Amino acid sequence: MAQITDILSTLDALLKPGEFDDLGPNGLQVPGAQEVTRVVTGVSARRELHERAVELGAQLVLVHHGLFWKFHPTGLTPLLAERLRPLFKHDINLVGYHLPLDAHPEVGNNALLAHALGCVEREPFGDYKGRPIGSRGRFPQPLSPAELGARVAAATGREPLLLGNCATDISTIGIVSGSAADTLHEAAALGLDAFLTGEPREHITADAEELGMTFVAAGHYATETFGVRALGDLLADQFGVDHVFVDLPNPV
Repeated sequence: MAQITDILSTLDALLKPGEFDDLGPNGLQVPGAQEVTRVVTGVSARRELHERAVELGAQLVLVHHGLFWKFHPTGLTPLLAERLRPLFKHDINLVGYHLPLDAHPEVGNNALLAHALGCVEREPFGDYKGRPIGSRGRFPQPLSPAELGARVAAATGREPLLLGNCATDISTIGIVSGSAADTLHEAAALGLDAFLTGEPREHITADAEELGMTFVAAGHYATETFGVRALGDLLADQFGVDHVFVDLPNPV
């Protein structure tokens, strides 16, 4: 059993959310029970995840994408109310970390994905409002685009979309999970051979081809399962709580 205040202190000290200019709040978004014995993690705060947390008897839901965003309407919409209802009814905390969880060098989405792909000499990469949130690295031996695609599929559980130059071997790559297609140009300026993110944009096929780079669209959801799972495992190890990752795959 752990106190939610201790869990929040540990996560805030690890992820340092105050250092990021984010698109929404990080940390506690919905207060609930003070004592936590089971943590459910998931990529995005959605009604199905919250209902699964109720079924699993969790007191804490920990996500990468929380409920509140600067680009959403203010106020309690019917959609938001339905997402909140299971949490309020069953006294479940909701905690979310967005950019801090992308950027962390050990439990971050991008560092873990770079490790899973076999990158070495990993460094911060991918500027967002003055802070790097991604990772870049080198492969010990050059990979063909097809070989890179196979590694991405093994790491994420889904086949990626390869765009642009799919003929030249790849020695270096930049990675920014989620939606960061235009960071392709930062990768090109650094002389990297490939860039990986979750989603493409219409112009990216031509951009990548003309830059001579391989663009890997690996799925927004699929590239962002790594961090929350790592955080859940960390809490289980440090506080002795149960951790269950609830996989609700999204084709995007």
